[in-house]
Amino acid sequence: MSSETVMLALPSKGAIAEPTLSFLKDCGLRVHKPNERQYTGSIPAVPGLGVLFQRVKDVLYKVSDGTVQLGITGYDVVCENPHPDLVVIHPALDYGHCRLVVAVPESWVDVESVSDLSDIASDLRRDQQRSLRVATTYTHLARQFLHTNGIHHFTIVRAEGAIEAAPTIGYADIIVDLVQTGTTLRENHLKPLDDGTIVEAQACLVGNLHALRNNPETLAAAQILLEYFDAALQGKRYRQLTVNICGVSAEQVARQVAANSLTQGLQGPTIAPIYDGNSDGKQWYTVTINILAKDVLLAVNYLREIGSSQVVVSPVNFVFQSESPNFARLKQFLNK
Repeated sequence: MSSETVMLALPSKGAIAEPTLSFLKDCGLRVHKPNERQYTGSIPAVPGLGVLFQRVKDVLYKVSDGTVQLGITGYDVVCENPHPDLVVIHPALDYGHCRLVVAVPESWVDVESVSDLSDIASDLRRDQQRSLRVATTYTHLARQFLHTNGIHHFTIVRAEGAIEAAPTIGYADIIVDLVQTGTTLRENHLKPLDDGTIVEAQACLVGNLHALRNNPETLAAAQILLEYFDAALQGKRYRQLTVNICGVSAEQVARQVAANSLTQGLQGPTIAPIYDGNSDGKQWYTVTINILAKDVLLAVNYLREIGSSQVVVSPVNFVFQSESPNFARLKQFLNK
């Protein structure tokens, strides 16, 4: 890699490693890795952008110290390891969803909230002269959350791997750990507290503050990534409908389609006449609209009501706005 190359650190292993490559591919940013054993690669769609594969935590460390300028990691990792030179450029890439939660043994039937846990901590202190033991790898977030909620008599037991077994084995009373579906907790007879979610997390894009402010190439690379990310994430929310409708005129058809808020589209329908060599005097028009994916069936039913013959639904890969919203926010932040 050239010394002028802007580097993007990506997870090399773990829960978000493969999803990150899939996400980038869906954004039109396929990662080229010449050799599976190598830790470097490139994104051909972004000239001058190199890729470095690292562990999720090391992605954050490399970006923080400026070894690389940009990176994708978990938002939970960012919250656990705050750094003044680290900027969250895009906080929500819509994959790798998880929650950092406080979980207690199911046998603690009367413990459902953090307030109940506070009572347990007090009881342990009074009756057994010891502190509540908390197993976690998220020591900073766990300590901060417990103190904020009035629990001060506790001991952090730093643990790596199989944390869910800690209460059963006996070296901790409760755990603070990431959950996705909650299945692993249930299998280990643990339950999350109702109000015990510390962080809602997913994959995010981060950058080095110094590089973003002082290196135009870094800011340009960030802009390209954000343009594609925002457009692809926005596109996932929409579907394109193509429908044939019989009408007196294009204007009359457009008014019918736009009369329902579900079928008004991003900026109203596009209407085009259809040539029919066997015309029976009726005029048919093709209508194209982009609507929210959640409204597809309701929109189809309305289009049927106003005389549509067929409705073709297609995915929308990208919706580029006048400017990437996240890049606009980044510029505003950097200009402070």
